[in-house]
Amino acid sequence: MSEQQKFIKHITEGYIFEGNDLVLGAAMLEGEVMTDTLIRVPLKTLNRHGLIAGATGSGKTKTLQILAEQMSAKGIPSLLMDIKGDLSGIAVPSDGHPKIDERHEKIGFPFLAGQSTVEFLSLSEEKGLRLRATVTEFGPVLFSKILDLNETQSGIVAVVFKYCDDHKLPLLDLKDFKKTIQYLINEGKEAAEAEYGRLSTASVGAIMRKIIELEQQGAEQFFGERSFDVEDLCRIDDEGKGIVSILRLTDIQDRPKLFSTFMLQLLAEVYATFPEEGDIEQPKLVIFIDEAHLVFEEASKALLDQIEAIVKLIRSKGVGLFFVTQNPADVPSDVLGQLGLKIQHALRAFTAKDRKAIKLAAQNYPISDYYEVPTLLTELGIGEALISALNEKGIPTPLAHTMLRAPQSRMDVLTKREINDILDNSRLIDKYNRVEDRESAYEILQEKIEEAQEEEKQNELREQRQKARKSSRRKEKSAFEQVMNSTTTRQIGRTIARELTRGLLGVLGIGGTSKKRKSSWF
Repeated sequence: MSEQQKFIKHITEGYIFEGNDLVLGAAMLEGEVMTDTLIRVPLKTLNRHGLIAGATGSGKTKTLQILAEQMSAKGIPSLLMDIKGDLSGIAVPSDGHPKIDERHEKIGFPFLAGQSTVEFLSLSEEKGLRLRATVTEFGPVLFSKILDLNETQSGIVAVVFKYCDDHKLPLLDLKDFKKTIQYLINEGKEAAEAEYGRLSTASVGAIMRKIIELEQQGAEQFFGERSFDVEDLCRIDDEGKGIVSILRLTDIQDRPKLFSTFMLQLLAEVYATFPEEGDIEQPKLVIFIDEAHLVFEEASKALLDQIEAIVKLIRSKGVGLFFVTQNPADVPSDVLGQLGLKIQHALRAFTAKDRKAIKLAAQNYPISDYYEVPTLLTELGIGEALISALNEKGIPTPLAHTMLRAPQSRMDVLTKREINDILDNSRLIDKYNRVEDRESAYEILQEKIEEAQEEEKQNELREQRQKARKSSRRKEKSAFEQVMNSTTTRQIGRTIARELTRGLLGVLGIGGTSKKRKSSWF
């Protein structure tokens, strides 16, 4: 048996599965495509997560498109993070091309143009269903981790949540949270300290600065109502195809804090909401996280621990996660170890650091007798990749240099008109794009503060009136005393008293000092 025949036998036996699968392409050996030696991925292991890695321009996005449309055809819904804005074409069929026909002839697999039912989502001003979540849904622990708070600051966040729970205050958006924490250290300070203990103003100031940082990345548009129901990501269309939800993120590439906040909340909500599924034949949802380094670069140690825990546990809910990035090193090793399907496109070795990264990337794949992996990683052409999956028993399949099939849908973006047509036909647009701002903690506490301020104002006015009355009485008494005690008044008083005395003595016939007159008879 020739080396080529041994290779074909080795690959064929390694990629035969009992259940349904996806076809990704055909195996290659020494640069030649082994026609009909198809590389497959069992649907049953897609919830074991995956990685799509490779340098810019190597074909990662098209591989993501292939996986999503093939899953859709099998009735598996997916969520795609479209940061570069080039995934919308999955909604319309490919126009075809002679090079596509040539590629599929080599693979030994017919090309059929196709499309998937698409729903556009948005975190910002991009057109689509608006994704939102309330602060309450985050909970104090996750909210603290997103803000990267220390233990003392996290304790204050827990007090804010507890206060809102105890006093039936809806904590919906960031202005609710800020108003509550300001109330607790100002107008409601005395009652809060009696019930929950003293809150450090320095720690409160640090929390407020963290929230402002989050707001500057546009988070105020994400926090609020109406909360997105993650079950709406698991819909099937009328033809039995899984709906592909595309989250349009082209305007938040420079806002990693918002992106990582959304991703962590979404994964936490999925894990908390979805029931345990056990060992199922295919996942109920697959999430593709493009430019995954944006999630991990800005993440704190606590946040990374949270992500790792969710990645480990969420597969039991029937959910698969695929991280799409340039280099496997962008994904933390603890997370990378949880990824079953690995699709590695070409890497470029321009520097010593690049060469070292390639050697490390090669170690993520099974040892092969047919490939010199570190060398091959730098020689892969566009639309080629090294693939290793898990079979239905969880055992890694043989490493295969693969020529990938072409996407069945358009490999280009939709026009604005095409996007608008899809949004106009959406069954969920009215559900999520209606603005809701019901009475919540902000309005309730603002009313309390205004009432307290009005009462304080009335008390001040009352005190001022009482002071004015006392002052007026003091002034009146003082004027009378001044008149009575003046020299002129005393002199007038003495004169009046003397004259009155003289008059009284004259009436009584009592003389003063005049001499007696002599008698005139002598």
